[in-house]
Amino acid sequence: KQAEKAVHQKKEQSKTKCRKARRRHINLVAEFNRRQRKNIWLETHIWHAKRFHMVKKWGYCLGDSPTEKCYRACYRAMTNHCLLQDLSYYCCLELTGKENELLKQLARICSIDTGLTFEEACCLSGRFEGSLNLYQADRYPEDMLGPVTFIWKPRGGSENRQLWIWMHPALKQDILRELKAIFQCTEPQDIYIPEPVTTSIQEEEQMDVVLSLGKKRKKEDKEGERAVPVKKIIGDGTRDPFQSYSWISQTTGIVISDRTMEILRYRLIGPLSHSVLTETLKAASLQRV
Repeated sequence: KQAEKAVHQKKEQSKTKCRKARRRHINLVAEFNRRQRKNIWLETHIWHAKRFHMVKKWGYCLGDSPTEKCYRACYRAMTNHCLLQDLSYYCCLELTGKENELLKQLARICSIDTGLTFEEACCLSGRFEGSLNLYQADRYPEDMLGPVTFIWKPRGGSENRQLWIWMHPALKQDILRELKAIFQCTEPQDIYIPEPVTTSIQEEEQMDVVLSLGKKRKKEDKEGERAVPVKKIIGDGTRDPFQSYSWISQTTGIVISDRTMEILRYRLIGPLSHSVLTETLKAASLQRV
């Protein structure tokens, strides 16, 4: 009996013993996908995780406060250089439809008494970003929904326009519900059906298959590139993965799409922000066919 007990208590040997095996790309991606099932990571998550205390808010894993005393460095960057912030956790809603119909209904949830509106000429052309406060339809100055920022896509010669609205994750559900109500978007246009999430046992079996391919794995990377898992983002922190992400109105033709975690957003602060952008982004050469 003691011998049988010792056999049952014996720990199974780890399938990835050395650090080199754990740091392989396929194993890292599989581990990152497993750890993102409950809280979504931003594109800059690993950089922040090494330097910040992470918190879990609004369905995301975000950097809260730095682990080192870098407040003076951040202040110096804001005043003299450039400081970058990752705002990709902000939610983005895309409205597509005729410009007159969009402006007509959007005027019901904002007021000219508070400042700029969606009809402002500088913002309507798509050159500048605007910010305003949204209210429930025809309820101003009561029942405020919250502040948002927006930007129009420049006109392309068509009647249809595109409008992107960014808001805080805590405000997304209320604003989305109000937009769907004023535009009468009730029928889902597309329903996202995610791939079944592999269990830990299946992931371990996949790792064993990859490790058993051979010792010289570098030669097989190029040919077996398709076998390497890709980082998956199932849904986002504010939407269930099995819910629809696009709605259409049969009467007005307006389409509301949830672009959260599809459009990354960064904020540059400091006098050298423009210089950093000009050095980073290069204009593409247009080739006429």
